[in-house]
Amino acid sequence: MDFLTKKSYELRKDILEMMYKSKAGHVGGDLSVIDILTTLYYDTMNVGPDNFTDPNRDRFLLSKGHCADALFVVLGDKGFFDKQEAIDTFSQYNSKFIGHPNTEVNGIEINSGSLGHGLSVGVGMALAAKMDDRDYRTYVVMGDGEMAEGSIYEAMMAAAQYKLDNLCATVDLNGLQISGTTDEVMSTASLAEKFKSFGWNVIVVADGNNCAQLAEAYNDAKTCKGKPTCVIAHTVKGKGVSFMENEKAWHHGLVTKELYEKGIKDIEEVLGNE
Repeated sequence: MDFLTKKSYELRKDILEMMYKSKAGHVGGDLSVIDILTTLYYDTMNVGPDNFTDPNRDRFLLSKGHCADALFVVLGDKGFFDKQEAIDTFSQYNSKFIGHPNTEVNGIEINSGSLGHGLSVGVGMALAAKMDDRDYRTYVVMGDGEMAEGSIYEAMMAAAQYKLDNLCATVDLNGLQISGTTDEVMSTASLAEKFKSFGWNVIVVADGNNCAQLAEAYNDAKTCKGKPTCVIAHTVKGKGVSFMENEKAWHHGLVTKELYEKGIKDIEEVLGNE
């Protein structure tokens, strides 16, 4: 098993522990996005606890902020803070590790989670880099259900207008949201064509839970000049835990002790079989 895949499955165990202890969180989306976050933080981006105050660091924004749980375990694993503290105190009284990213937590650029805002902020950061003649890149991760927000399309238009080739958006396209499938609620069937029509470079990743495919996409995005890039990653909600995969109920489900143990067993089987 390659390093990124192994890391993503180890982090899945952390996510399940956090969800079990907190009796909160968005475990289905966490498990669909964790491979994206792992690839970005361990392979693609120039950002870490040692350079987080450096103006030349890459910027990361989790626009689908309800999956902060996944981001917290990645940041903790990278050394921004004590990961176990985040796991043990997530969504507890007086904890800074709340249900959405917030700047009380080291490694978080902006408070996010009001869906539809992340790409607009990312456009501003990417434009600032151009104006300041800096070479950092800005990465924004969005959910497919989030794509119904109108402010995203204003940001898409502005990013192309200003030729922000230092901006890379990712859509975690798992096909499910809290009230049903995206096809039922607001179809994303033409998402690639939408981005292309707005003047974006589009890279479709057939298996968005495959770290090698993601790493290749992000490397390709760095070579695109004159336009922003959107990586559309086809993922599986609940990926890695058999009873959670492609189940709408696990958008925001309660992880009992029995289910926690069953989920950990699923993940350990993957780790042990590779």
